[in-house]
Parts: sequence; structure tokens; C-alpha cells
Amino acid sequence: METPTPEENAAKIQEALFSGQKILAIKLYREQTGLGLAEAKDAVEKLEADLRASSPERFTAKPAGAGCMSLILAGAVFWLVLW
Repeated sequence: METPTPEENAAKIQEALFSGQKILAIKLYREQTGLGLAEAKDAVEKLEADLRASSPERFTAKPAGAGCMSLILAGAVFWLVLW
């Protein structure tokens, strides 16, 4: 089995970020660099920010936002109004 080149590893990390798989990107980054979890997370988040600035159209997943919390709050308000 061949060892992937650094360019192949970098491409895999970028593709994981583009598809919204940040945990996979951090895992790949750690395997490639040998860094600890916190350092790898910081580096991957910086890379993600750079990629979002330079190639926002390539991201298939939206950045984390309010998510279901807004739905929960809307439901709670609706329930209180009807109560």
C-alpha cells in the first residue's frame, strides 16, 4: 500500500472541509502532522476560514448556525402563546 503524498493528504483535508466533515479533516490533519487535538483543530479551523474566504462556492455544507435551537425556541413561543 502506497503512502499518500502531502499534496494528496492536503486535498483530502480540503475535500473533507468542503463537504462539512470537519472532524474527519482534523483526524486527517493529525495523522499527517502528528499534532495534538487542540493544535490540529486550530489549524484546521484556520484552513477552513481561509478556504471559505477564497472558495466559498465549493462548500456544500453551511457553517454551523442557530440550527434546531431556533426551531425549539419558536415551538416554545408558540406553545406559550396557545397556553
